[in-house]
Amino acid sequence: MHVAALKEEVAIAPAPASETGAMVRLLTCGSVDDGKSTLIGRLLWDSAAVAEDQRAAVMHASQNRLLNGEKIDFSLLLDGLQAEREQGITIDIAWRYFETAHRRFVIIDAPGHEQYTRNMATGASHADVAILLVDARHGVKRQTRRHAAICNLVGIKKVVLAVNKMDLIDWSEQRFRAIEAEFRVLAGSFAFAQIAAIPVAALPGDNVVRRSSAMPWYAGPTLLDYLEAVDAKVEPRDAPFRMPVQLVLRDSDFRGYAGTVASGRVRAGDRIVDARSGLGASVRRIATMDGDRMHAGKGDAVTLELDTDLDISRGAVLSEMARRPINADVIEARLVWLAETPFDPEMGYLLRTATDLTPVTSMSVSALVDFETLASEPAHACAVNDIADCRILLGRPTALDLFADLPATGNFVLVSAVDGATVAGGVISWAQAGASAVGGNVFVLDRQLLARGLCSDLADSPADAAEFHRRAQEAAILLRSVGIPVLIEI
Repeated sequence: MHVAALKEEVAIAPAPASETGAMVRLLTCGSVDDGKSTLIGRLLWDSAAVAEDQRAAVMHASQNRLLNGEKIDFSLLLDGLQAEREQGITIDIAWRYFETAHRRFVIIDAPGHEQYTRNMATGASHADVAILLVDARHGVKRQTRRHAAICNLVGIKKVVLAVNKMDLIDWSEQRFRAIEAEFRVLAGSFAFAQIAAIPVAALPGDNVVRRSSAMPWYAGPTLLDYLEAVDAKVEPRDAPFRMPVQLVLRDSDFRGYAGTVASGRVRAGDRIVDARSGLGASVRRIATMDGDRMHAGKGDAVTLELDTDLDISRGAVLSEMARRPINADVIEARLVWLAETPFDPEMGYLLRTATDLTPVTSMSVSALVDFETLASEPAHACAVNDIADCRILLGRPTALDLFADLPATGNFVLVSAVDGATVAGGVISWAQAGASAVGGNVFVLDRQLLARGLCSDLADSPADAAEFHRRAQEAAILLRSVGIPVLIEI
């Protein structure tokens, strides 16, 4: 089998169907050349998670890439792009599913180079546990700090510090303990609930799956032992119900609200509410592709039929009556800037949540994370790979939660209003209603005004609706550029 074909097959392999244990999603991250792909390749190889034909293909491809006398280049199991194989670095995110006798895993191998931080942030947003690698020779680097900050930003609570290449420092316990101590100090700035430090040598396989005889001073678990025992992320039993509406289904005698339950549970007969309008109804039926159900929980894709038709559409958030989202139009957030173009307060942005897209009226940066001290330093601008604290004023109220309370409905991405490109991803730290209190000197750019003038030639098609939003943002940019505060209400 050709290596390129092997890479594609590995990356898109279906998840195992067995129910041997809770699925754990693992992120591998760290600075470039710390050995992430080699570590995961060794983990797959030694845990018998690689088919015989794949083993043969990797061994054949490794003949021209011998490393330190080793016969197998384990990184070939993860480095899927042609550019990755040529440069010897990870660029894109590689996904690999495997299982042991005790647990199923999804491995997310993220790039280490600063240029591809946006890819790493994407992978981190899906993970339960992060494996953060450092090279034992070099210790904690700036990029290590950045990756730790991003893991914290997206809510990862459990981190494995894998100190790799121990064989290149003569298996020194003193060096390992120094790196561990330094990392625990910097981790004090974050909200990690659990940190495990494991000395490994990925290429020869020490402490990856089998225990190392070269490090008798280390009495802790191997990497695989730890991963099989770590508690998978479990949602609190009392999490409030949230379901962003993805689609409203209509028939002659049926109206259903389709979506994926983001948190909590819903049962037939429960009273629920549309967070934005305050309209309530009782759940008459929970329909799925496999038939009706009496209840649904987080991750279930369902269609809810209610006893009262609610005038809502895609973007609405259904919730329980007692604990509702914040119907906010002012938020404070921490985000990682992903675009090559720096933040520009005069540009138009849109805030995208699970199923909603809301115009941003104004946005300001208040601080940046210093990756040397990990403290927030006052700032008013941000650029690619920066982590920034900001305040965002929305064009209309949007149903949101605080990320610390409900991560699924407390995160967002910012997109360009001009071309739809993603520019940043972030989490909400504070939110409230009150944008209307910004003052009476704000020019309100509403739907009626636009429909009479700038957008009078547009109809009701999806393409025209998108063009309507684009023109509104362009008009707002022009008005702001000459000093006129603008509030978009469309």
